[in-house]
Amino acid sequence: MTCQKTSHTFTKIAFKPLHTNLFNIVLISFFLTLGCGNLYSQEIKTKKTPRPPVKQTDKAEKPKITATDTIKLDTVRPKKTFLDGKVRYVAKDYAKIDQKKKTITLYNEAELYYKDVELKSGIIVLDYDKDEVYAGRIRDSAGVLTQYPNFKQGASEVQPDSIRFNFKTKKALIYNSRTEQGEFKIKAAVTKKENDSVYFLKGARFTTSKDIDNPEYYFQTNKVKFIPGKKVITGLTNMVIADVPTPIALPFAYFPMSQEKSVSGIIIPSYNDSNTRGFSLQNMGYYFALSDNYDLTVLGDYYTNGSYAMRFESAYATRYKYRGNINVRFENLINSERGYPDYSKQNIYNIQWSHSKDTKSNPNSTFSASVNMGSSKYFKQSINQANVGSNLNNTLSSSISYNKTFNTIPQARISLTATHSQNTQTEQINMTLPTLQASIDRVYPFVGKDGVKKGFIKNINLQYNLSGKNNIVTTDSLFFKPQMFRDAQIGMQHSIPLSTNFKIFKYFSAGASTNYQETWVTKTIDRSYDVNQSKVVDRTVNGFDAFRTYNFSTNLGTTIYGTFNFGSDKRIQSIRHVMRPSITYAYTPSFEKYYNNYAVDASGRITNSYTRFENGVYGVPSKENSNIVGFSLSNTFEAKVRDSDSTKTEPKKIMLLNNLNFNTSYNFNADGKQVLAWQPVLVSGGTQFFDNKMNVNFGATLDPYAIDNSGTRISTYNIDNGGSLFRLTSANVTMNYSFSNKGGKEENKQSERNGGRKDDLFGTNTDLNDPRNSQFANEKNEDDENVITEFFNSKIPWDMTMAYSLTYSNVNRESKITGNSIMISANMDITPKWKGGVSTGYDFVQKGVTFTQFRFERDLLSWRMAFNWSPLGTNSNWNFFIGIKSGVLSDIKWNKRSAINR
Repeated sequence: MTCQKTSHTFTKIAFKPLHTNLFNIVLISFFLTLGCGNLYSQEIKTKKTPRPPVKQTDKAEKPKITATDTIKLDTVRPKKTFLDGKVRYVAKDYAKIDQKKKTITLYNEAELYYKDVELKSGIIVLDYDKDEVYAGRIRDSAGVLTQYPNFKQGASEVQPDSIRFNFKTKKALIYNSRTEQGEFKIKAAVTKKENDSVYFLKGARFTTSKDIDNPEYYFQTNKVKFIPGKKVITGLTNMVIADVPTPIALPFAYFPMSQEKSVSGIIIPSYNDSNTRGFSLQNMGYYFALSDNYDLTVLGDYYTNGSYAMRFESAYATRYKYRGNINVRFENLINSERGYPDYSKQNIYNIQWSHSKDTKSNPNSTFSASVNMGSSKYFKQSINQANVGSNLNNTLSSSISYNKTFNTIPQARISLTATHSQNTQTEQINMTLPTLQASIDRVYPFVGKDGVKKGFIKNINLQYNLSGKNNIVTTDSLFFKPQMFRDAQIGMQHSIPLSTNFKIFKYFSAGASTNYQETWVTKTIDRSYDVNQSKVVDRTVNGFDAFRTYNFSTNLGTTIYGTFNFGSDKRIQSIRHVMRPSITYAYTPSFEKYYNNYAVDASGRITNSYTRFENGVYGVPSKENSNIVGFSLSNTFEAKVRDSDSTKTEPKKIMLLNNLNFNTSYNFNADGKQVLAWQPVLVSGGTQFFDNKMNVNFGATLDPYAIDNSGTRISTYNIDNGGSLFRLTSANVTMNYSFSNKGGKEENKQSERNGGRKDDLFGTNTDLNDPRNSQFANEKNEDDENVITEFFNSKIPWDMTMAYSLTYSNVNRESKITGNSIMISANMDITPKWKGGVSTGYDFVQKGVTFTQFRFERDLLSWRMAFNWSPLGTNSNWNFFIGIKSGVLSDIKWNKRSAINR
């Protein structure tokens, strides 16, 4: 084998971007060194160089060596190249190959791809002899350094000033690196990458600020061990705010950086003090990240006078199945100290549960829960919640329901519902544990095979309904005690409605129905006169009993359209009036057989009647027959107005009155003394103004009968008693107006969940457990068109909600305004970083200011500062908070508030 020596000189080469295998370059260099020619290929996979075959010889025979042999066989195996994959690279200006130095230089918008490594930079130098790659910046025409390296390996990404990386050892040396790990942004002067899982940093800073090069705050440290996706362990760490070192320093620090949604950890408490309970630590506890589907937060408060509170909060979710959360709160409240006259001690609690089922999991069944129950005084006296709207509300309610549909013919449905309603003023609780509802769809027995339902006979239909209740009426003090269950009323009701509908004279719609009901109960009463106690007593009789009732009803209605045209050249072209009059008749016979007489005194001569089914879940059978005809008339008014836009040819429709309703009834069985024939006329209506931004609703009660001096209705018509045709006994008007120069406001979901209002007319509910979120429901987006860019030429975002209520009463000729109040809530971006809001009102009857709340908030980029102040009333308090927005550093905060004056 002979080789001819050739000379190959590589100079600076400029060419279009191309993709080449580095092994190919190494192979070229190898052959050039031997002087055996050159090779070129676009992309070659790495292979081992095969050894030449050796001829097999006899053991006694030695290999022959001819005189022409001048080269001995190479006994050293070829060195395996360090690359075992494909390499691609590209450069905008040139790719320079230096065969002597064994380097490839890529210049301007250079990119290199090898396995899971992606490197982009202004300049990249690949040293295939040392198995290393170097990357750095380049200067533009103005001499400014541009095109910073971007090094990405797997999920890790770094943006340094320069980088040196070894493909074989996977080690790297990085200068001025910038990287993101979750919510953290990290910048280090020098970073040494030991392997894929360990980094050592020198001169590092950690922050959650968006601008890593000019953060508003950061943690400065010199020695760091960084494990991506898991944790950061540092030496001496100092907090720096606005480039000013603070006294806040730690000898070492630990920052969790799990790629999981959350990790378990301690929740740092906040310090407060109270005149009535002493010093306190609040919201101290532990967060348990139990799994990807559920978690648990345990929080506690402790006051030096002995008061304490515990809270358990858990959220859970399974994708495409369900999601929900549970909050359980308990507080042991002690006021003052034992022995003082103002000393008191009480326990309050609250349970909230929200659950929703994904319809995708099973479309034929649903399960939902919305629970808010507990002590009636919880939202008024809680030491850890500023439940403004909930405190002013008087009702707590809960509902848990399960519904199942059976795809049979006819279709059947069943539902189980548990409900709870609690009046926080009277402390009375009404519960159903549970309510059972079952039904079978309507069946049309006279419909032919064509399925057409037309006419009186073919429209006859019937269905079956079943209802069962376990009704409990108790008080706050007896809640979930044995007596509560002993007083429960259990019943079940079956009903079979039979109905039909048809047309009369083409323009009238008529209907008729009858309903059979059978009611079962488990408790009845036996009423008698007790001689020993000298009074009438009721004795509870346990056991099954039932009563059966039926009734009949019919209705007739039509729709009348009327249009008043004023001409197409007029501003108001026409007004359309739609009337829907209807008349109903209902008859229920007397079921006097279910009534018995009882003596009301010792003589036994004075008797009265009662039914043993009193206090039942489904009421009692009627003793007197009912023979009532009802009248109703609903109206709507709509106008066609010429559009102010001359390019539009069609007129614009405007609703003048959404509804105007009149309802009354006449009783044919009225005796003219105790029972009057005509019922008062109920008037109700509503409309909208200003592009549906203002809602106006009104109502009135008009009584055709006069009253005597004691205020009792008499059988004399009011017009015959020297008055008008109708006597106005009550009236009310409510108006709500919401307007703003930005998008709609989000509803106050937590306030509604606690039993308050959806809006912020009663202020916002501030969860003092986690005040990092904005007080304002509709927090501004950075990309919103309302972002202020100039001082004078700008659009300041704001919104306002107003509610007005007026109530008039004249039941007993008092003719006075019993309610007259206005409530206002307004929020505004005072400056690009300042938000302000107020909720207040005035009661014109009581002549005083209603609940008032002031809210202020400052956006400090990575931080948030908020101040909430309620200066008036028994709920007067203030709360100040400043802290980091990021959940990773949520414990870095300062929260101070006053005790709420209950």
